[in-house]
Amino acid sequence: MGKYRLPAEWERHTGTITTYPQAYETFFDRLEEAKNRFVEMVKLISEGEKVFINVNDEKTREELEEKLKKADANRKNITIFINRTNDAWARDYCPIFVKEGEKTVAVKFRFNGWGEKYPYQLDDTAGERIADLLGIGKVKVDMVLEGGSIDTNGEGCLITTESCLLNRNRNPNLSKGEIEENLKKYTGVEKVLWLGEGIVGDDTDGHVDDITRFVSGDTIITAVEKDREDPNYLPLMENFERLKTFTDLKGNPFRIITLPMPEPVYYQYPDEDKPARLPASYTNFYISNRYVIVPTFNCRQDEQALEIIQKAFPDRKVVGIYAYDIVVGLGAFHCLTMQVPE
Repeated sequence: MGKYRLPAEWERHTGTITTYPQAYETFFDRLEEAKNRFVEMVKLISEGEKVFINVNDEKTREELEEKLKKADANRKNITIFINRTNDAWARDYCPIFVKEGEKTVAVKFRFNGWGEKYPYQLDDTAGERIADLLGIGKVKVDMVLEGGSIDTNGEGCLITTESCLLNRNRNPNLSKGEIEENLKKYTGVEKVLWLGEGIVGDDTDGHVDDITRFVSGDTIITAVEKDREDPNYLPLMENFERLKTFTDLKGNPFRIITLPMPEPVYYQYPDEDKPARLPASYTNFYISNRYVIVPTFNCRQDEQALEIIQKAFPDRKVVGIYAYDIVVGLGAFHCLTMQVPE
């Protein structure tokens, strides 16, 4: 095994892997709208790179084909695989695609349904199978890890959260040091930066892609909540304070950009006593070759968030897509996607 490197998300992609929203148990009465928002996302991504979409069966493939045709998506860049899954969150059960010299390698960590909260066997198998469908060599790692729980600057630094990676429902037999060693071995990073907790409503135990993201080698964007009464205020402020102490491989502090949180978003799930707070956040954006696709929520913070993110990505067009229907499933556009580097 040679030296691996996990490229930053803004580096050129060969394509993006994603999974069509199909499970009523995830999106409930918002499923049809979630499918439509998904097609909006795929249309944008397909303008600049290939898109590989998992569906469960031939009937669903035909349904998706019809929606893509109606949306006038770039069909030449879109491949649909019948590759059965439990859920739509491809970021978490797909391999993490690294470079070994010029070669792309699929590093497949184990997936256990975010700590065995949901059925996951189809997801874990689909994640393994996608590498074979793409003809990419695969390395299997005996450690639970979801793609949404880590983010890298492509220059030796990786950021994650203690609440997720150190949770006993993931790798109870591994110490913090052993988890770090695996991250370094299989992604090629030299420094792991630990934040604390994630946001309210996040059933992943605090994925970093809902709170904090690298936007360049030396710059981090992070969500902050200004309302001191909001339950997200304290954990996000504590993370912000930690970020100010972090340095890159040369010992230089990172430039920190703050991003507002949207207004609280709720959904009344069947069999629940009261509406649940959803993990709505602008940091769950996806960086494609041509666009940065940002979840929006029809609230006053949308415009400000889009402007901040646009300044961070002068070489791409930032596009907001209304994400309520997707977030009902407890994820957004970054959760739906996994990049394959060029």
